[in-house]
Amino acid sequence: MRKSLIVAAFLGLATMPAAHAQTPLSAYADANGYIDVQKLTCAQLAGTFQEDADMLSTWYSGWYNGLARKHMLNVARAKEAEHEIIVHCKANLNKKIIEAIAVVFKDMRTKLGIKMKP
Repeated sequence: MRKSLIVAAFLGLATMPAAHAQTPLSAYADANGYIDVQKLTCAQLAGTFQEDADMLSTWYSGWYNGLARKHMLNVARAKEAEHEIIVHCKANLNKKIIEAIAVVFKDMRTKLGIKMKP
């Protein structure tokens, strides 16, 4: 009985997901506290704290909307995009976040029937 409990405990520990150290987003800042958002990788996004990933996603959303001169926010669509970007990044850790955003936005536009001007 004791032997089976020890084996069961060992198997339980062996099947637990490995804990991954989370890195604060501030670790990627330069000496002046700035982060070059065009150089951040998907691995860095996937490895940071959720609240940092959320804040970064919000920043990127504002950046892209600013470039497009848009001032509206669709909360549900923004949350869906954030989720899809994180999923894409976890599958493509070597990509830059801005590359993942481009893929996800293109897929979302296609799904919604939105055509971009050439």
